[in-house]
Amino acid sequence: MMTFEGLGIDPRLVQATDELGFVNPTQIQEKSIPVLLSGTKDFIGLAQTGTGKTAAFGIPLLQLIDSKERYPQALVVCPTRELCMQIVNEVELFKKFMPGIHVLAVYGGTSITMQIRDLKRGVHIVVATPGRLIDLIERKAINLEKIKYVVLDEADEMLNMGFQDDIEFILKNTPERDATWLFSATMPPEIRRVSKKYMKEPMEVTVGKVNTANKSIDHQYYISSAQHRYETLKRIIDFNPGMYGIIFTRTKADAQDISEKLTREGYDIDALHGDLNQGQRDKVMSQFRDKSLQLLIATDVAARGIDVQGISHVINFELPDDVEVYTHRSGRTGRAGKTGICISIIHSRETFKLRALEKINQIQFHKLEIPTGKDVCRKQFFHFMDKLIQTDISHGDYETYVPMLEEKFAEMSKEEVLKRVAAMEFDRFLKYYENAEDLNVRDDRRTRVEYRDSTSRDGRVREVRDTQGRSFNGNGNFTKLFVNLGTKDGFYKASFLQFILDMSDLKKEVLGRIDMKEMNSWVEVDASSASKMISAVDGKTYKGRRIRMNDANSR
Repeated sequence: MMTFEGLGIDPRLVQATDELGFVNPTQIQEKSIPVLLSGTKDFIGLAQTGTGKTAAFGIPLLQLIDSKERYPQALVVCPTRELCMQIVNEVELFKKFMPGIHVLAVYGGTSITMQIRDLKRGVHIVVATPGRLIDLIERKAINLEKIKYVVLDEADEMLNMGFQDDIEFILKNTPERDATWLFSATMPPEIRRVSKKYMKEPMEVTVGKVNTANKSIDHQYYISSAQHRYETLKRIIDFNPGMYGIIFTRTKADAQDISEKLTREGYDIDALHGDLNQGQRDKVMSQFRDKSLQLLIATDVAARGIDVQGISHVINFELPDDVEVYTHRSGRTGRAGKTGICISIIHSRETFKLRALEKINQIQFHKLEIPTGKDVCRKQFFHFMDKLIQTDISHGDYETYVPMLEEKFAEMSKEEVLKRVAAMEFDRFLKYYENAEDLNVRDDRRTRVEYRDSTSRDGRVREVRDTQGRSFNGNGNFTKLFVNLGTKDGFYKASFLQFILDMSDLKKEVLGRIDMKEMNSWVEVDASSASKMISAVDGKTYKGRRIRMNDANSR
């Protein structure tokens, strides 16, 4: 089996990996590091999150840097503050025995003056989010002309967040780079276009298959009626005591609403969404990382770049509309060789989406029955018994209290004591679930799925349609609407979707594809809902600009 030493890296880096307990590189590290050490080869590395990509590019960068020169030689661009900080923390561990190399994180939400001061002191590797980096470039506070190596980490995430123009701007401002390294979990066409434009004959390495979900994840689903979706979520949480997970919602309103409800009912949970300022966001993430919070509920946009170890469950309160979003959500669990569970709560009419995901991601979903009240109580009871048995009593002078306890409970049998202990722990659960209804949808009808032959050249399925005309990543019985809002207005697909749904009070199921341009967008809407959306959106204002929405075919 290959070792880090066998990859030809600097002995000081080998010493650091040994101290960290890393002896054998992961697949992406083994395939990437020897290539990247040359320093002159453009490179594309495709691998799921949690497979060690930071070390795959961080170790070669540390070896290639000339520590005698005190200016930025390498630039790592990533989508979020959290990922930016995580990369710097990991690189700092690898460079423990290379103290002459300085690494700096620059990101929004904190003092740019302090970051400019740190840049002036001299750094070798800059890890940055696109927005803050461009701000520094425009202020002439950072000089990228001598940058030799540019790394685009989580490239698909950055494009999903609308950073394509920013990435291209950054690449244009690093004209002297020797190599561009791009790392991504998926390979959408937008990334392929960027690579063709700015990279020269890149070597491409794929670990696993593109758009294929992590095989160590068990994909499960529960079928629930719309009115019981929240109650189903509670049952799932209660049926999995000890769960440490992330719940994904479509909108920030859903995230906040569910968080408040669960908090009132005694769950250790908080929400992460776009309305939080950076201080609030940092507080929530700190509490989640130290496990003061059992659960984090988040929107896809707010959760970009979060990398927390040990997540046991990911729950989709609603299925995402995009296949790649599902891959990213599920990839938060099952990392570093551990197993994980991704649960989706769906409506019976959405089973065709699961079949599409199975086909595209080459995974298998397992249907589970929503636990009954008795099931939940039984699971909680056994979990409590295990905790009781495993409680550490070696610390503390408990022997002092044994005589008093024996005297106090002298008239009680062991069985009665155990019953009282159980009653103290389970009284709330037993009362709540005593007469709980069966939430399972008892309907044996199945939606037949028809797979149309519409696979694109890059192997991505463009259209999957059921027999009733509904489609996943494709077109149903839709009307195409024009709207004069685009990426220039600060929108990306997820935020634009939320914006028009909030305005029209329609459900996401009525939407088809969204094609966003700089100034305009085209939205496919179920024909029966098109007029309602037009009347709700057309004529309103956004940031002082009058919105125009109409049927694209009538233009």
